[in-house]
Amino acid sequence: MPHQSDKKPAETEYSNLGYEILHYRALSSTNQVAKEIARNGNRGRVVVLADTQLLGRGRLGRRWFSPKGGLWLSIILRPKISPKDALKLTFIASSAVAVTIEKMFGLRTAVKWPNDVLINAKKVCGILTETSLQNGDVEFAIVGIGLNANIDLEAFPAFVRSNSTSLQHELGHKIRLRALIENVLKALEHRYGLLQQGLWFTLLQEWKGMASFLGEKVKITIFDEVLTGEAWDVDEDGVLIIRLESGAFRKILVGDVTLLRNL
Repeated sequence: MPHQSDKKPAETEYSNLGYEILHYRALSSTNQVAKEIARNGNRGRVVVLADTQLLGRGRLGRRWFSPKGGLWLSIILRPKISPKDALKLTFIASSAVAVTIEKMFGLRTAVKWPNDVLINAKKVCGILTETSLQNGDVEFAIVGIGLNANIDLEAFPAFVRSNSTSLQHELGHKIRLRALIENVLKALEHRYGLLQQGLWFTLLQEWKGMASFLGEKVKITIFDEVLTGEAWDVDEDGVLIIRLESGAFRKILVGDVTLLRNL
C-alpha cells in the first residue's frame, strides 16, 4: 500500500467497538490511506491511526501540521446519506471530540463552523470529511480527526501557534492517548448511530449548544471575498447564515470564520 511506512502491529481492537485499527508510526496522510483501503474493498469500521503525518491536510487543501504526540486518525464509514448531507458527519465528529474533552479533562470546549473544536478560543482539533460518490450516492466517507493532544506548542510554526492550543498546554501535563482514542470513538459511534436513526435535529441542537461563535460579530473569508457581520444561525443543512452589516442575510456554504473580538 502506498503512502505508508513503519507499520506497527497491524490490527487491534479498541473498546470492543469492533473497529479494525491500523496503526502506523508515520504516514503521509491518514485520510489518504483510509481512502485507498475503502476503494480496495468493502471493509467498513476501519480506523487508520498514525503517530505522525508527513503530509497531513486540512480543509481546502491546507497543510495540517501533525507532530508526534497528537491524535491523527481517519475513520471509514459507509453511511446511507446523500452527498449534501456529508457535512453532518463533520458536525457529529466535532461534537464527539468536544464532549469527550470536557468529560475526560474538565476543559471547557466550543465548536466553530464548520469543523473546529476550540479551547479558550484557540483551535485544538479540526475535522476533515471526504466522500467518494458512486452513481450519485455516497459510496463511503472518510472522517479525519486531527487533535493536538500531547504536543508542546513550540513544535508548531509561529503562524500556527498563534491561534492553536493543545491538551498538554491547557492541562500542564501529558494525557493517555489510548484512553482518548477509545473515548472519542465511543462518542462518535453513539452520534453516528443517532444520525443513522434520523435524529439529525437532536444532533444539530447539541452542536449549536457548543457553538459559542453564534451571535458574535465575525469575519468570513470566502477565497478572495471578505464579509463581516453577525453569525446568525446554522440551518438544518449545516449552512452558516450571517446577518451582514447592511441587515441582509447571506448563506455561507464554504468559508473561514474569524471572531472579530479575538482581533
